[in-house]
Amino acid sequence: MSDTVHIVDDEEGLRDSLSFLFASRGIAAQGWPSGEAALAAWPLPDCGCLILDVRMEGISGPQLLDALQALPGQPLIPPVIFLTGHADVPLAVEALKSGAFDFVEKPFNDNHIVDIALSAMAAHAGRLAEAQAREAVEARRASLSAREAEVMELMLEGLMNKQIADSLGIAMRTVEVHRSRVLAKMGARNIADLARMIS
Repeated sequence: MSDTVHIVDDEEGLRDSLSFLFASRGIAAQGWPSGEAALAAWPLPDCGCLILDVRMEGISGPQLLDALQALPGQPLIPPVIFLTGHADVPLAVEALKSGAFDFVEKPFNDNHIVDIALSAMAAHAGRLAEAQAREAVEARRASLSAREAEVMELMLEGLMNKQIADSLGIAMRTVEVHRSRVLAKMGARNIADLARMIS
């Protein structure tokens, strides 16, 4: 379960206070003293959310996000929340356009930052579930034979069995067999279910 908040900030006091704050709400947290340290340990399999300081020694928060997004074969990056001083708000707004979830100005309200992190983790869990569902559909689709794949495409175009048989030059009984196998392999109850799955 990806439910740990990872805090990347070069201020030890802030890392400790945020870790304590999240622990007080029953949320696991881990601190990192620099963007370089977090990047070196990546990927973090338990990461449900990243809280990054915008301005740090070495790699800044936005630079760390850019580096993570540039990694090859990168799965869904956990949501990123930036901590920013007032002067860095324009930078944080730019980071939102680059895919950050939100930004919080210092000094921040304790409950507010925890609530944002919880919202971010819930959104990420939903996106992960959608991605896993799509992968499962693609895996089932890959299990179809070439003929079954052809039949499925024509089914999705709304053709009836006789039309499919005429289009492919095969017997209608063969189409019925393929149609049944397509629905079984795809785990669909009917054509409407199949269409929702593929869309």
